[in-house]
Amino acid sequence: MKKLLKVICGLFVLIAVAIGGLLFYVTRFLPNIPAQADLKVAVTPERVERGKYLAHSVAVCMDCHSTRDWGTFSAPLKPGTLGIGGELFDQKMNFPGSFISPNITPHGLKEWSDGELYRAITSGVSKDGHPLFPIMPYPAYGKMATEDIYSIIAYLRSLPAIQSSPAPSKADPPVNVIMHLMPQPAQPMALPNKSGVVAYGGYLANAAGCTECHTKMEKGTPVGKPYAGGFEFAMPAGVLRSPNITPHPTTGIGAWTKQMFIDRFKAYAPDRFKATPVDMMKGEMQTVMPWTMYATMTEEDLGAIYEFLKTLPAEENGVERWTVTSK
Repeated sequence: MKKLLKVICGLFVLIAVAIGGLLFYVTRFLPNIPAQADLKVAVTPERVERGKYLAHSVAVCMDCHSTRDWGTFSAPLKPGTLGIGGELFDQKMNFPGSFISPNITPHGLKEWSDGELYRAITSGVSKDGHPLFPIMPYPAYGKMATEDIYSIIAYLRSLPAIQSSPAPSKADPPVNVIMHLMPQPAQPMALPNKSGVVAYGGYLANAAGCTECHTKMEKGTPVGKPYAGGFEFAMPAGVLRSPNITPHPTTGIGAWTKQMFIDRFKAYAPDRFKATPVDMMKGEMQTVMPWTMYATMTEEDLGAIYEFLKTLPAEENGVERWTVTSK
């Protein structure tokens, strides 16, 4: 009996050592994705212009890395805060930790090489090698055309430097360990020709991160059908849920025409949208959807996204958009 107990204890010790060794390896040596040391992105007017369009209208990098006015519907960006960082995404918004966007103006990126910046955007690995939580959808950005990422880098280099030092992000266990397994090398695709409207729309939908917010998730893990909505955001006086944007005829956008889809966005264009105050503490609905940014996408690009969404499986999922929890 004593011999059996010794064997069992020995097995437990071996298992504990193996688990400890695995955790040590994962947290110390992963992710193992090197930055391209010789990458130097030329900052040309063409790249800056393309990068500005992507960063403001499609990939909306500025949405999370600037200061949003949450007292106004759709929380448009506050002037003079482009790239300053500091926006908080935490457990109250259904994220597994406290994630704070960093400063991505030349002040925050002055020590970063272009290779390190490309790796962060497309693979989710920071300058010092630690993994980033994919609230920045780097798995999606890693599929974007290389030239488009270069254009975003060129645009970021062209921004006015703003001094700010947001606090570092912190993931909750066990996500702080799992994160080390998330980054993967970039797998860029060629930019589809606009004549292939569905493929081009799919490229834009990926770059815009549509599936990130329009798929129900729990602690960063998808638990719902892609694009079928249901992602919950806890707001001061209620719970906001993303809508179903699959082509289901009653619970999705199946009954929408292309023009209806385009007009829904363009209603928030700078020449049409009049900012309206929102008192969330009184139960008024607010949204995290950066309508005022996506509204600056071209009608051609918005139409292409619509054509892509119409090819998705029609998922029946009625979503209650807003639930008041307190006033």
